[in-house]
Amino acid sequence: MIEFKNVSKTYPNGVVGLNNVNVTINEGELVVIVGLSGAGKSTFLRSINRLNEISSGEILINGNSITKAKGKELRVLRRDIGMIFQNFNLVKRSTVLKNVLAGRVGYHSTLRTLVGMFPKEDLELAFESLKKVGIEQKAYMRADQLSGGQQQRVAIARTLAQQSKVLLADEPIASLDPVTTIQVMDDIARINKEMNITTIVNLHHVDLAKKYATRILGFREGKLVFDGPVEKATDEIFDFIYNGKTEEISEN
Repeated sequence: MIEFKNVSKTYPNGVVGLNNVNVTINEGELVVIVGLSGAGKSTFLRSINRLNEISSGEILINGNSITKAKGKELRVLRRDIGMIFQNFNLVKRSTVLKNVLAGRVGYHSTLRTLVGMFPKEDLELAFESLKKVGIEQKAYMRADQLSGGQQQRVAIARTLAQQSKVLLADEPIASLDPVTTIQVMDDIARINKEMNITTIVNLHHVDLAKKYATRILGFREGKLVFDGPVEKATDEIFDFIYNGKTEEISEN
């Protein structure tokens, strides 16, 4: 479903974000990306929807090059890719419902979305999305009146309303307490399984990676150094990802 072909990214200051990455992520997988800060995790994730532009190579989504896409084609490809951010990325003074409806913007004209003229079907979808994460009763509250965990659930509901085929989550639990962390990760894992949404999550927590992933990608200094199922990700492998020399390991 998502294919990286010889993808590299070098930032203007010379820092290498990605170093010749080749990997294919299949439909319905729950992939967790691990590695030190600065290893390339966020660069990899944000390259999928072109929040980061790559320096060379190509990224394909269902066989279509998002790297080369422009205009309407790019908007359509991005419409299928939802994203959850560490800081929730909500409009804090807007209601929960309006934040979730933002996931429908890509399906309508700019004028309609500016004046908030969403059809009945969109409203029903927004409420259904909130119900899936258990906060439909918060629909008319302002986003800034919610707890951090509830705000992250709003962000998840927004991607569901978007009807995303791919869900990207960039450190989605970094701002949450331990109990809320488990609740949010449970939601993400359940949605991945029940709706078969291809899910890619950046995590710093090795224990959570082991608990929730079906597959783990390990990055070090911009290079993909481990790619394998969670049962192959031993303590020795994690020690290699975080402390070892940069050599490629594949355990497919």
